[in-house]
Amino acid sequence: MNLYNIGRNFFNGVFAAGYKLQVIGLENVPKEDGVLICSNHISYLDPPLVGCSSGRTVHFMAKAELFKMPVLKGILPKIHAFPVRRGMSDKQALRKGLEILRSGKAVGLFPEGTRSKTGSIADGLAGAGFFALKTDAKVVPCAIIGPFKMFKPVKIVYGTPIDFSELKEQKASAREATEKIMEEIRKLYEVNK
Repeated sequence: MNLYNIGRNFFNGVFAAGYKLQVIGLENVPKEDGVLICSNHISYLDPPLVGCSSGRTVHFMAKAELFKMPVLKGILPKIHAFPVRRGMSDKQALRKGLEILRSGKAVGLFPEGTRSKTGSIADGLAGAGFFALKTDAKVVPCAIIGPFKMFKPVKIVYGTPIDFSELKEQKASAREATEKIMEEIRKLYEVNK
């Protein structure tokens, strides 16, 4: 059994026992082909939550600094994380994300780029929109509704894939595409909180 599956089994137990996890809309996550799962970001537990609940093996961008930490630098690649340098356009990370999506795999992104300290959903960065416009991957909005407090319910809601055909025809910018993604995440959050 690989490290990703060991982690998934461990966190499935944690979420089931400690957080009364409720997964809504799992049928909206395609079982095959490239998929980009875009979620709000409220906790360090968000990546394992998406990785456990989506039914897919999910590749995540993680801040490059984590790949320099003694224990994490050996673990992160084994759980399908790849580095991104925040605060700049990281062409290598963008190429890696495109490669993963075009090979029919799943990428998980938190378009806000960092955890929300207040729980409110901030504006997203352009990277999510870039992937949405440059690939044929299905883009699935996702809302995580917490808080992550032991024995309190946590919900993760997967929405229907977003149709980007009109924005692609209009040659929209990556920022415009990201705004559409964030709008869908906010709608899911408001309807299900």
